[in-house]
Amino acid sequence: MGKWTRRAFIATGITTGLAAGGGVVVGIALRPGNQVKELAPKLGEENGKLVHTYIRIDSDNTITALIPQAELGQGVQTSLGQMLAEELDADWNHFEMEEAPALGEYATYSVGRAFLLAGVDFPDFAIPSIDGAFMRVADSLNLQITGGSMSVRTTGVLAMRTAGAATREMLLQAAAETWKIPVSEITTENSHVMHATSGRREPYAAFASRLADMTPSQLPTFKDPADYKIVGTHKPRRDIPAKVDGSLKFSLDVRLPDMLYASVMRSPVPGASLLSLDDSEARAIDGVTDVVVIPQASVSSMVGETLSTDAVAVVADSYWSANEALKLLKPEWSVTGHESISSDQIFAQFERDIAAQVERKTDRVQGEVETAFSTAARVIDADYHVPFLAHTCMEPLNATAEVRNGSAEIWVGCQNPLGFRRDVAQILGMDPEQVTLHNHAMGGGFGRKARPDYAMQAAILAQKVGKPVQLIWSREEDVRQDFYRPAVQSRFRAAFDADNNLLAWENTYTNKNEPVEAPLIPYAVPTQDIGYVNSPVHVPFGAWRSVDHSQHGFFTESFIDEAAYTAGQDPFEFRVGLLADSPRHLAVLTRAAEESLWSSPLPEGRGRGISLQESFGSIVAQVVEVTVEEGKVAVDRVVAVIDPGLAVAPDGMAAQLESGIIYGLTAAMHGEITIENGAVAQSNFHDYQAVRMREAPAIETYVINSGHKIGGAGEPGTPGIAPALANAVFNATGMRVRQLPLDRFDLDYQAVETGTVG
Repeated sequence: MGKWTRRAFIATGITTGLAAGGGVVVGIALRPGNQVKELAPKLGEENGKLVHTYIRIDSDNTITALIPQAELGQGVQTSLGQMLAEELDADWNHFEMEEAPALGEYATYSVGRAFLLAGVDFPDFAIPSIDGAFMRVADSLNLQITGGSMSVRTTGVLAMRTAGAATREMLLQAAAETWKIPVSEITTENSHVMHATSGRREPYAAFASRLADMTPSQLPTFKDPADYKIVGTHKPRRDIPAKVDGSLKFSLDVRLPDMLYASVMRSPVPGASLLSLDDSEARAIDGVTDVVVIPQASVSSMVGETLSTDAVAVVADSYWSANEALKLLKPEWSVTGHESISSDQIFAQFERDIAAQVERKTDRVQGEVETAFSTAARVIDADYHVPFLAHTCMEPLNATAEVRNGSAEIWVGCQNPLGFRRDVAQILGMDPEQVTLHNHAMGGGFGRKARPDYAMQAAILAQKVGKPVQLIWSREEDVRQDFYRPAVQSRFRAAFDADNNLLAWENTYTNKNEPVEAPLIPYAVPTQDIGYVNSPVHVPFGAWRSVDHSQHGFFTESFIDEAAYTAGQDPFEFRVGLLADSPRHLAVLTRAAEESLWSSPLPEGRGRGISLQESFGSIVAQVVEVTVEEGKVAVDRVVAVIDPGLAVAPDGMAAQLESGIIYGLTAAMHGEITIENGAVAQSNFHDYQAVRMREAPAIETYVINSGHKIGGAGEPGTPGIAPALANAVFNATGMRVRQLPLDRFDLDYQAVETGTVG
C-alpha cells in the first residue's frame, strides 16, 4: 500500500488552515455546498443526471456511483458502492460503479481528515466546515490517493455513506414538495420513492432534475446497521466477469493511431547521471524511431521526489524492437560513491548503528527499564533481519501519453490520479488543467503505482517524438528500479522474574517509517522501551503492502514466541495471559486457536505457529501449519481471523485476507532483493520468485463483526503470515528463524534439537 507520512502531510500546511491556538477555525465560506452545476459540464453530463458529486441517476433509473478510489484488484469500487447504495436505498440490480475522473472535486478529502484528525470528535455544526476545508486542501494537494487500507474506512465512512444518505434525504424532500405531503409520510426502497397512504410510487429518476438545485447535507441521518440490506452481504464484483473474459481494458491495452512503443533504462546504481551514450547499434535496429535521454528532474509531490536520475529510452514501432534495441545501448554513468556497497555492508552498518545507539529515538517508554533488566531472574536477547523487497506487480509499469497543441492526455493505472496529472503537467511545463488523465484498472499496485515516474517518462517521450507513445517497463527494469521496502534490523531483550513472568521488553530497530505504531505491542508487559536509530542507505525507499507492519509484525510476533518458550508456556496461552485488558485482541486470538484446532497433536516434522497483529484499524490472528521435509518447508494450512469492526463486503474481505497472506508468504519464503556493487542483483521471477500455485496453502478466513470502528482489509492480512510461519517452523524443527527469506536455509529437523537460523 502506498502511504504518505503524517509528518509530510502536516508539513504541507494543512494544520495552518484548520487550527489556530489549539482550536479549530470554522466558517461558512468553507462549507462544501452544491458542486453539481459546476461539475456536470466537466463530466459531459446533463444537469439532470448528476445529482450529487458521487451520484448519477439516468432516465431509466439506473444509478451510478462515481468512486474516487482506484481499482487495483482489491474490489474497492464494489465495497464503496455498497456503502453508498445502502444509505441511498438503491436497487442493487440497477446500480453501477465507475471510477471518478482526475478532477479536483474528487480529491480524497476524507483520507486526509481521517488521517490527520483521527480520534478527534467535533460538534455537528463544525463538520461541514471541516469537510469543506479538507476538500479544498485535498484539491490543492492533488490528493486522490488509494492506499493504506484507507478507502472503506475513510472515503466509505465519511464520503460514500454521507452522499447516499444526503441524496436520499433530498429525494424525500423533492417528492414531498412535488406531492405536497409531509416528508415524514414518504419512504424509499429499491430506488423508488413511495407514499403508502395514497399508493404513489415513483422512481428516483423522476426527481433527479430537482436535486441539482438542492444542497446536500453533510450531516444526514444514517441507517441503523441492524437495517442493512446491502452492506455486510455478498454482492458479486462487477469487474470480475470482464477480467475472466478478457474484456476489461487495462492501460496496457490502449491503442492509438500512429502510436509508438518505448522501453527505458536507468543507471544500475541509484542516483547516477548519464555521462555519455553510444546508441549507434540500437538505432540500426529495424523499427527504431529514436533514442531519447530523459534528463534528471525533481518533482515535489505527496510521494516524494521522482525522476531523481537520468534515464535512456528507445522508441520504436513495437515494444519488442524497442526493448531489444535498448539492450544494445552503451551508456556510461557517473560515479555515485555507492558502487562498492553490498547487502552485507548495509547490515554491518545497521549492526554498528544499533550497537552505538547514536541519537536513539523512542516510540514508547514505560517503567524503569534498567532496573527491570538488572534485577531480572533471566534475560534473553535476539536480533532479527529482513531484506529489501520489490513490489513486482503482475502488470508491469506502463503508461501511454499523447502531447500536442499545448495539451496532453495520459492513459495509466495509478494510485493517485490527481497527483499524477499534476506531476505530468509540471514535467511538461503545463498547467494541470491542460492534462487529461484516464485511469485504468490495475494488475496490482501495493504502493508502487503511487509513484509517478513511469507516467512522467511516457509524457516526456511523447512530447519529444511528437506522437503517442506507450512506455512499458521490462520486468528487469521493474525489479531493478523499484522503490523498495526497506531492509531492517531489529534487536530485542526480554526480562523474566523467577516465576517466568515477562517483566520487560526492549527493542531497538533501524530507520523508522510509517505507520508510527507499527513496532508497538498489544501485550501487557509492565516495562517497555521501544525505539530506533537512523541508519540511512542509498537504496530508494517505497511504501510496500502493510508498510512497516510487514517488518515489525515478523519481529515482534516472533520474539513474543521466543518469550513464551523461555517461560515454558504454550505460545497461545502465553499471549492470552498478556491480553486480559484487551478483550478485542483476545477474542480474535482465541477464535484463531479454536478454528485451527490449536491443541490437537501433529506428527513429527509438522508444526503450528501463531501470530497476532493490529494494523490499519483491524486485528488479525493467524495460525500456520507446516511440514518440514529434507530441510525445506511446505505450508499446508493457514487459518486467519480478522476483526475489521464490520465487513462491508464479506467475500471481498476474505479475498483480501487471502491476497495479503499470499503476498506476505511470497516475501517470507522467497523475497530478497540483494545489493551488489551498489546495484540490485535480481532481475526477474527466476531470481526474485513468487509463491506458485503448487506452494499455496489451504486458507481459511473468519470474520468477527465486533461493531467497532471500521478497519482496513487490503493490508492487515500481510504482517502476520511471516511470524506465524517462522513460529510453525520452530514448532516443527526446534530451529528459530530470525532472518528471511526461509528458502535461504536448510531446516532439517532431524539434524538438530534446537538452534537458530539467521
